[in-house]
Amino acid sequence: MANTPSAKKATRKIEARTAVNKARRSRVRTFIRKVEEAITAGDHKQAMEALAVAAPEIARASSKGIVHANLAARKVSRLNHRVKALSA
Repeated sequence: MANTPSAKKATRKIEARTAVNKARRSRVRTFIRKVEEAITAGDHKQAMEALAVAAPEIARASSKGIVHANLAARKVSRLNHRVKALSA
């Protein structure tokens, strides 16, 4: 348990930051899920639109430190690959 005022404040800040990060991570997962649902449905046009919205959102999460830069790049790359495979 935090005893000093600075430690108590740090605890409050960590809790606030954790809440923001959870919301951002959830938002990214939602966008990824929308792309995956469109891929599963086989709708190339909808998948392209969903990917166009999801890619910047994933990049934003990476820049905010929510996810690692390599993970973000890998997610976008793999989603893009799967969407392109629909048109073939």
